[in-house]
Amino acid sequence: MPLSGANIHSMSNGATSMQQRRLGSNGPFVSPIGLGCMGMSGIYGHASRAESLATLRAATDAGIDWLDTGDFYGMGHNELLIGEHLKGTARERVTISVKFGAMRDAAGGWLGFDGRPAAVKNFLAYSLQRLGLDYIDIYRPARLDPLVPIEDTVGAIADMIKAGYVRHIGLSEVGAKTIRRAAAVHAICDLQIEYSLVSRGIETQVLPACRELGIGITAYGVLSRGLLSGHWSAGPNRPNDMRAHMPRFQAANLAHNLDLVEVLRRLAAERGASVAEIAIAWVIAQGADIFPVLGARRRDQLAEALRALKLRLEPQDLASIEAAVPPGSAAGERYASAQIAHLDSERERYGDA
Repeated sequence: MPLSGANIHSMSNGATSMQQRRLGSNGPFVSPIGLGCMGMSGIYGHASRAESLATLRAATDAGIDWLDTGDFYGMGHNELLIGEHLKGTARERVTISVKFGAMRDAAGGWLGFDGRPAAVKNFLAYSLQRLGLDYIDIYRPARLDPLVPIEDTVGAIADMIKAGYVRHIGLSEVGAKTIRRAAAVHAICDLQIEYSLVSRGIETQVLPACRELGIGITAYGVLSRGLLSGHWSAGPNRPNDMRAHMPRFQAANLAHNLDLVEVLRRLAAERGASVAEIAIAWVIAQGADIFPVLGARRRDQLAEALRALKLRLEPQDLASIEAAVPPGSAAGERYASAQIAHLDSERERYGDA
């Protein structure tokens, strides 16, 4: 997606300035990276409330002007945390992206996904209350409900746009066919999907479809949930950390993947950068329509992500990185098989795009 005066400008939030880009051809102007807030609500183990709030403030002060959350992160905890942060932030200076629809039980277990129109409007009402907002900038189903046509789910969000409660519609983890069906109902500003050096499945069909339709990519898992951070090591599983159940963090898979990280570490050192910085910079270099969502829950993680914005990779750097970590080189799927089965975005890999 080429940049022009129509889809790029600078902003100042009173603390620092950061160049903004339009998210997709019809979305809001946002900073080139966003802050993913999931890790602040227990998904990766205990997170300090004070440090989470300090990280949110540091992100705002650094010019990061969009936050990504889900109504099921901590079963509402994440939205309440962000709502607390927003009390000291001018509404027009922040873009809030919310995923909805994943259902959980009292023990934190996962019960499935609900994309029915009535459920969409119900989820939205609760999110607005927890966030303390009158509207949400980008509202997106977290997954595809196999029992509900995507047209119905998107149509319900479109109704909420007309009512003034939502500004833009996004999608998450869906394949090319679903993207086209959704876009036929209403303009889609972005697709949130995993994309990193070790998760490149979108490049065959999903990314081309999005570029054809003018849909931006908000890339999560840029560091493969810490695997590419350069700070992960083999050892006992961390308490209450969902990565303990993810294939890439299992025994032999982890050993293989950490070997890849060490190769990246050597390449990064040649550039005077960290593993995380070079992994983030690689994603940024894949196109101006790709916006990394960095899952920093501490200020030191945020600082490392911000340094990646200043790292410029030359063609020879990109070639060296991709030779060291080619597509398909990671051991293990990005999710366990039971979860992969529910990802519409993975169907194209099996001939059902």
